[in-house]
Amino acid sequence: MKVKSIALKNFRNYKDLYLEFTDGTNILYGNNAQGKTNVLESVYISGTTKSHKGSKDRELIHFKEEESHIRTFVEKNEKTYQIDIHLKKNRSKGIAVNQVPLKKASSLFGILNLVFFSPEDLNIIKAGPMQRRRFLDLELCQLDKIYFSDLANYNKALNQRNKLLKDIAYRPELKDTLPVWDMQLLNYGMRIVRRREQFVQKLREIAFEIHRSISGNKEELQIIYEPNTKEAEFEEALNKAREKDLKSCQTSVGPHRDDLSFQISQVDIRKYGSQGQQRTCALSLKLSEIELVKKTIHDTPVLLLDDVLSELDSSRQNYLLNRIHDIQTIITCTGLDEFVKNRFQIDRVFEVIDGHVEQKNQQND
Repeated sequence: MKVKSIALKNFRNYKDLYLEFTDGTNILYGNNAQGKTNVLESVYISGTTKSHKGSKDRELIHFKEEESHIRTFVEKNEKTYQIDIHLKKNRSKGIAVNQVPLKKASSLFGILNLVFFSPEDLNIIKAGPMQRRRFLDLELCQLDKIYFSDLANYNKALNQRNKLLKDIAYRPELKDTLPVWDMQLLNYGMRIVRRREQFVQKLREIAFEIHRSISGNKEELQIIYEPNTKEAEFEEALNKAREKDLKSCQTSVGPHRDDLSFQISQVDIRKYGSQGQQRTCALSLKLSEIELVKKTIHDTPVLLLDDVLSELDSSRQNYLLNRIHDIQTIITCTGLDEFVKNRFQIDRVFEVIDGHVEQKNQQND
């Protein structure tokens, strides 16, 4: 699959922008805070309906404007799809494919599969559990519409249960309604745990081989899913935690507290790994994500690299660039450094200056 073009209207710092991408490598370069990442963000929204940053719709709209529009043309299996995302400050977004409005956001998933790789991902190993759960959810939601629905319903039930726990402190008679939300939490939560377990198992197998290759056969990586509670034990754990939850007014059990651990030679590199080991592990994780998407959809995803190359040493740069030569890639960087020009085929170059993008002459012949 390929992103052929994107048009932005009142999106972030862009009043009006139209870009055409090549099927190979597209470079967006310029100083920081000029709008390079905003282009990647708009592409990501076109495939997932959401910002990779977790930004709210109103934050994506150009200053002083009420609405924003993203139009993306995607080529997949010799078919062309027009994806329109209409962002509004005070109403829910509108989504259309080939000019047909979608009733559910999940209907968009599967048309454009994306893997986003940013400097923050290099810190995913040592960051908090929320970042690792987010990694799981971002990819699973793209690959599995049922998971997306289950996750959305789980989060709704979780928020309602937490609100009820707070209300019970002032109105104890409401305690009788708690089982209603417990059942919702269990129903969707057990399905989330099951699907995450399956995903991590496949990811583990791919990451093992990739990491061993990056490390020159010196290290063997194990990715371990750490559910807050196992699927079969969820109901019992939730019941046991009820009094604790009533006191804290928070739900303490469930997949919203899951985590991943990463081990090399049975050593937890979250706690004891060097920065180099943690970064190599993060790189293995993202490359495994690409391979898993390929195997799942029988096509290549579009790769969005947000100023990642400058954060990697030369050996990791080379490994990454060699692995993605067959994928459409959109890369942001602050300058066309020698390592990019000499080691990587560049197909199209854009210079970004304060919300204006100019296509430049090709850098290598």
